[in-house]
Amino acid sequence: MTLNSKYKILKIYISEDSKYKGRNLYHALVIKLKEIGMAGATVTRGLVGYGESKTIHNAKILDLSSSLPIIIEVIDEAEKIEKAMPVVKEMVDKGLVITFQVNVEKYGETI
Repeated sequence: MTLNSKYKILKIYISEDSKYKGRNLYHALVIKLKEIGMAGATVTRGLVGYGESKTIHNAKILDLSSSLPIIIEVIDEAEKIEKAMPVVKEMVDKGLVITFQVNVEKYGETI
């Protein structure tokens, strides 16, 4: 990553129980994003949320929900994000996929 390039954030909102070829979709996405050379990816598990169905999913111990919200976030050069989009669209059949421009102010260790 160079600080003078144009960057985008790719955010993918899915359900924790979403699958891709028998595996957790979020895990399969991270592996595929690494394979295609993305700078990095982070998966965040939501505590509570709802989506298109308007059903609230939460992490209360009594509910034992396995369909909590999951967010996969990738920040990379805009060109690389655009190249990754066909793969993401093929793998994510239900969810929300968004991109937006971002300024990277620092990346990695300070020299």
